[in-house]
Amino acid sequence: MKSTELFNMTRAELEATLNKLKADLFLYRFQHATNQLANPMVMVTCKKDIAKIKTILRQRELNISFEPAVAVKANAKKSRR
Repeated sequence: MKSTELFNMTRAELEATLNKLKADLFLYRFQHATNQLANPMVMVTCKKDIAKIKTILRQRELNISFEPAVAVKANAKKSRR
């Protein structure tokens, strides 16, 4: 998932996505243990997505509003000119 997609989600949507990803990771671990998982990198991307969502939820708890990195880079390029 892209960070920009996650920033545009509501808290309820983020929590639902987080629960789904945790369930997926649980299944991936079992598949990996029984050698049924074809691509183990799926576990890594799932963990990273979970971390992104948890970070965004924590930022919202602390009222820290960071723009997505893409928007920050685009604004920085415009201001240099």
